Amino acid sequence: MDSGSVRGATANSSAAWLVQFYSSWCGHCIGYAPTWRALAGDVRDWASAIRVAALDCMEEKNQAVCHDYDIHFYPTFRYFKAFTKEFTTGESFKGPDRELRTVRQTMIDFLQNHTEGSRPPACPPLDPIQPSDVLSLLDNRGSHYVAIVFESNSSYLGREVILDLIPYESIVVTRALDGDKAFLEKLGVSSVPSCYLIYPNGSHGLINVVKPLRAFFASYLKSLPDVRKKSLPLPEKPNKEENSEIVVWREFDKSKLYTADLESGLHYLLRVELAAHKSLAGAELKTLKDFVTVLAKLFPGRPPVKKLLEMLQEWLASLPLDRIPYNAVLDLVNNKMRISGIFLTNHIKWVGCQGSRSELRGYPCSLWKLFHTLTVEASTHPDALVGTGFEDDPQAVLQTMRRYIHTFFGCKECGEHFEEMAKESMDSVKTPDQAILWLWKKHNMVNGRLAGHLSEDPRFPKLQWPTPDLCPACHEEIKGLASWDEGHVLTFLKQHYSRDNLLDTYSADQGDSSEGGTLARGEEGEKRLTPPEVSHGDRDTQSVRPPGALGPRPALPESLHHSLDGKLQSLDGPGAHKEVGGAAPFLGVDFSSLDMSLCVVLYVASSLFLMVMYFFFRVRSRRRKVKHHHPAV
Repeated sequence: MDSGSVRGATANSSAAWLVQFYSSWCGHCIGYAPTWRALAGDVRDWASAIRVAALDCMEEKNQAVCHDYDIHFYPTFRYFKAFTKEFTTGESFKGPDRELRTVRQTMIDFLQNHTEGSRPPACPPLDPIQPSDVLSLLDNRGSHYVAIVFESNSSYLGREVILDLIPYESIVVTRALDGDKAFLEKLGVSSVPSCYLIYPNGSHGLINVVKPLRAFFASYLKSLPDVRKKSLPLPEKPNKEENSEIVVWREFDKSKLYTADLESGLHYLLRVELAAHKSLAGAELKTLKDFVTVLAKLFPGRPPVKKLLEMLQEWLASLPLDRIPYNAVLDLVNNKMRISGIFLTNHIKWVGCQGSRSELRGYPCSLWKLFHTLTVEASTHPDALVGTGFEDDPQAVLQTMRRYIHTFFGCKECGEHFEEMAKESMDSVKTPDQAILWLWKKHNMVNGRLAGHLSEDPRFPKLQWPTPDLCPACHEEIKGLASWDEGHVLTFLKQHYSRDNLLDTYSADQGDSSEGGTLARGEEGEKRLTPPEVSHGDRDTQSVRPPGALGPRPALPESLHHSLDGKLQSLDGPGAHKEVGGAAPFLGVDFSSLDMSLCVVLYVASSLFLMVMYFFFRVRSRRRKVKHHHPAV
């Protein structure tokens, strides 16, 4: 389902909806996909009463919708009632688990929560009838069958059979409870669940099935003479072309880190994941400030990106407010990118984190690499955090990372698993080196847990890392049992995640931020991997929706406007803010207004200097002439 379908279907629909909002990179979403597909097939006959759909929030065209529906974690299940005229974000799934039976039963509960006037027209009554109603049905003849499912109060079988028979004509299914034992005995019902059938000719009696299960009852009723499927107006499926996505493969060295991975992860983190939160306050705002502080001080990337993070950190630290709309942060990031010397890519380009399919690896991989890099930087550059309040805390990076994952990371189950690991042993970290090893151990634990999972990339299986080919000295054997030499592991991690091991290959240049820019280093070779007729495929499939596509934003408070303006003006002096308006072409070269101003200032200063030097030597020359013209007596 696409974003337009979600908006249109949930607005004033004659049926209720259950929508799963997921992200294609989310391992739990990938693992849940078979259950969701099975659910969709299981309740196919319910479609005129309640329908199921799924929306991938990772797709560029869907990100604005996921933002509008306030989706923070994946997968998120939302119910939408029929005939909803005004926009609503829906009702969250409240089941104890996400097993197929549980979801199916909560769908029934949701249907029964509709008022009589708002219930989907195609949905039959689901409440049980009374014994007196059963007697009246027995006394009346009709042109159709009537099936009565007798069951206990906690059973959902009767309601499931009722919904299973919605598409069929010449039969009506209802349910009754087993409270009146004497009445059941009169009808010959000795156990529940049982199905009592009234024929069109007026005869009636219990039906015999091999097992008292939903599938057996439904199958029996559907096979009765004259009971056949009726045509129902089902929603049209979008004409989605067969996926012709071309995954452009970028050759890389697995012993190296790539700036493109770290910067692509930062782009997604700042412009997509955090942007899901309309405003930040209290603990959330404090988490963002601390996380940006750690990034600004320890991020080992290129100077334009580091400068952006530093400016963002200074602006957040200077805020007088305890609540800010997140679009203020987005505006600051994007305004600064229009200033010389500051840049962060506005699209995704995975290199070391690329997967064999577009939904595999990607963002989670880049986040792991970023976190490992930060722990190594904190250990190898101990003075970097001086003055931040984190300088004497060996757990500073880990705890900040922990709070970010718990508060903002889109995969909720992943965050819960990480929190369990943190509660278990993070307090044992006493030195920055121990922080490096702690994160390495937990990452390997996650790899072990996800090995063989549906989210595992077959081209990059979940292994205990580093592998022997990357670090032979890291592996040893004690009494026949494979083990780690943690001393060598620490040395390897410090080298692998160091600044010296970062490569800028495939990284976007500042001129590449808009479409049609020049190719970044390494991209020429990459383009040759794509057939000419589909050479645009990588750009379309890898890009993430720019911040401007996240829908309308609330107006910023006046104090934030002043703070934004002040930061932009103080960046490079009074003239810097004017440069945001764009660069002016001069002699075929794009010079900004700041560049032109500096040229004028330097020209005037050099002119004044030359004039001073001219008059100095003129005066000196005259003095010498006077001295020689009047010799001393």
